[in-house]
Amino acid sequence: MLALLQECYGKRWAIRRTENLWIATAEDPHAPHAPTLIEHDIERFIRQLEDPPAGAGRRSMLSVPWIKERLFEVREGVYWDDTPPAN
Repeated sequence: MLALLQECYGKRWAIRRTENLWIATAEDPHAPHAPTLIEHDIERFIRQLEDPPAGAGRRSMLSVPWIKERLFEVREGVYWDDTPPAN
């Protein structure tokens, strides 16, 4: 089942399984919906993959201009700030 879900939804979601939970993390950090889905029930999980709930709070901190201007991406998902610490 996991392989099938990854094949169907893998472009939009990184999907994994624990002993009791189905977990999906959005591949797009700027997606306008919840960035992570966690469900016990596979049917509810699939419904949320198809139609994810709205996100809560702000988007990724990387979308905040002050932070975005200070960081540069070293590699995918890894960022560096070369600003020296304040005294």
